[in-house]
Amino acid sequence: MSEHDGHGHDHAGPAASPPEQRAAALEALLIEKEILTEGFIDTVVTTYESRVGPMNGAKVVAKAWVDPEYRAKLVEDATAAAAELGFKGPQGNMAVVENTDEVHNVVVCTLCSCYPWPVLGLPPAWYKSPSYRARMVREPRALLAEMGCHVPDDVEIRVWDSSADKRYLVLPQPPAGAEGKSEEELAELVTRDSMVGVARL
Repeated sequence: MSEHDGHGHDHAGPAASPPEQRAAALEALLIEKEILTEGFIDTVVTTYESRVGPMNGAKVVAKAWVDPEYRAKLVEDATAAAAELGFKGPQGNMAVVENTDEVHNVVVCTLCSCYPWPVLGLPPAWYKSPSYRARMVREPRALLAEMGCHVPDDVEIRVWDSSADKRYLVLPQPPAGAEGKSEEELAELVTRDSMVGVARL
């Protein structure tokens, strides 16, 4: 398997596609002209992947944890419920699947990398990898364990295949000790990986 950097360049793998070649040439030119510094785009992509986008989803999850009426709306019509908080965009229909003591949900896009951008930001490189896309369907429990997410044997794992028509967001269970915390404090506990289902809080 080839290795990818944060914005689609291949290292020691197959030749880059024409769009990737154009992006690399543009980045090199901007660095040469001193408009960008080396690593700037990687930093922006990493920040958006790990902080900016997922913070939106964390606010959605935290509100669902403290507001039963909002939680019901979120499960019934996730796109509309997220838009109530100002998070909307061309992500197609969004659906929320809720983790319980009996069920752990995980999201994959088997065709490409469909992902709910307004609430999670950019999809991480591993989400787009052929290995993740194939193995999460065939052997989810084993792959989750390799990713550090150990789901008890008595908990059912449900795999949801995102598409251009419907993109999924996992509503994780609140972690132990979450009782009594404010909505803002709860949002800080929510991770991107828990909203994809590859982590448990």
